[in-house]
Amino acid sequence: MTPARLLVLALSVSASLCADSFDPKLFAEMRWRSIGPIRGGRTRAVSGVPSQPNVFYIGPVNGGVWKTNDFGRTWNPIFDDQPTGSVGAIAVASSDPNIIYVGSGEGLQRPDLSTGDGIYKSTDAGKTWTHLGLRDGQQIPQIAIDPRDSNRLFVAVLGHPYGPNAERGIFRSTDGGQSFEKVLYKDENTGGSDVEIDPSNPDIVYAGLWEARQGPWENAAWSGTNGGMFKSTDGGKTWRKLTNGLPDGVVQVNIAIAASKPSRLFSAVANGRATGLYRSDDSGESWQRITTDQRAAARIGGGDLPVPAVDPKNPDIVYSASVVTWKSIDGGKTWTAIRGAPGGDDYQKIWINPEHPGILLIASDQGAIITVNGGETWSSWFNQSTAAMYHVAADNAFPYRLCSGQQDSGSACIASRGNDGQITYREWHPVGVEEYGYAAPDPLDPDIVYGGKVTKYDRRTGQIENASPKPLRGPDLRVLRTAPVIFSPADPHTMFFAANTLWKTRDGGRNWQQISPDLSRNTWDLPASVGKYSESETAKATQRGVIYALSPSP
Repeated sequence: MTPARLLVLALSVSASLCADSFDPKLFAEMRWRSIGPIRGGRTRAVSGVPSQPNVFYIGPVNGGVWKTNDFGRTWNPIFDDQPTGSVGAIAVASSDPNIIYVGSGEGLQRPDLSTGDGIYKSTDAGKTWTHLGLRDGQQIPQIAIDPRDSNRLFVAVLGHPYGPNAERGIFRSTDGGQSFEKVLYKDENTGGSDVEIDPSNPDIVYAGLWEARQGPWENAAWSGTNGGMFKSTDGGKTWRKLTNGLPDGVVQVNIAIAASKPSRLFSAVANGRATGLYRSDDSGESWQRITTDQRAAARIGGGDLPVPAVDPKNPDIVYSASVVTWKSIDGGKTWTAIRGAPGGDDYQKIWINPEHPGILLIASDQGAIITVNGGETWSSWFNQSTAAMYHVAADNAFPYRLCSGQQDSGSACIASRGNDGQITYREWHPVGVEEYGYAAPDPLDPDIVYGGKVTKYDRRTGQIENASPKPLRGPDLRVLRTAPVIFSPADPHTMFFAANTLWKTRDGGRNWQQISPDLSRNTWDLPASVGKYSESETAKATQRGVIYALSPSP
């Protein structure tokens, strides 16, 4: 037996002995603790309780369900013991505020998403939960509960984002979720994107279907015209498509009903060319585009369609959750921004208290905030530990810091211990890392942090510089939003960067050496999951790959 084989055998036996003798009790007393950043992350699902104006629920797309009893001053997680943290819809029964339905899976088609495992129900205001079904639906963007009967509900199920499946469309339950019946379905590529019940006549139901598919590579996505807007007047038994006044080739719709005048509907509508805001004053039988101001109809960052909401007591007051939050007081003709930074916070959803329309809850990529005075003042989103962090790395400082990019909020390095007995906002600071990117603290100098594509941040000066191998991407240097940047565990001077080729630097990015050829394939067969979209121009175009993951040997 050669020495090398002997060494491998010895290591294998040693590892086996260690595994056999491992005692799980060694870690029994370890506990997780949140160290921040205490700021919200992308949130899609929201609901309040009409009879309890101080109570609200939110569902961050990767953060479970949170509840406040004090108008958003404090938030508490109530879903952490469930097997999924991805949430796309929350609905509270107006006839019984203890009954809550939660749809898992964030309910969007975008390059960065997480799926769920069906629908959940609580009968004690979120203390305990029961899984009901629709497990293979994966993405649930909307739930509508009959205002008179909490056991009757409709669920929009978007389905698998990356492939076809049958459990998608609009589902109805009449027994509190014990069983679901598929009542509106087109095909395995088209899912339910919205569903709304007429508050004055729950037999009237409106729904949106969306034909969409995500591809297996960056920025590959397809939408078709097999969906659109639909209406039922018999409680979901039969449906017909609404088209009069809407543009040709409708791809996606989001619908809002004016509770004080249910014949008035608003809808954000997208076809293959543009988006627009439309209104109907005859219960959806005809539609007209209500404004040429494209700002209120602009797609949210990531390509999400805006979501309208109507004041429950005034049908002329309508809101649009878009790049910022817009408000119209003349039925949608003119619009004013009421909330949002100039660069756009990307607002996702609006809930308005039906008894007190000055109380609003809005969700955005930065979390959820509440107003009790019609938007004059707002609660904070710096009280929600729901940030979406993509890659986490520890530095060698004392106390050590954890660094990561945060989706839609830049980046942060956070001290594991505060100087004043607690970790506050003073213990975290942005470090110039792209929101989706890797963070790579220098092992020899923890005040230096590198980020994807590649950036270099110096904590002492607060300055950020470009440290990439080439100033601009191109055919021979292809990168994506999560391009790996990582230090060698064997040599703290060596840092690697992966694009379509692998690069190495030993002087902090001043000089780079390309150490591999193009490691991506020039041609390959399309995965079967692309399905009917394999003949599209996007799918047939030459796809040049990149390196998605990198793990240097120790």
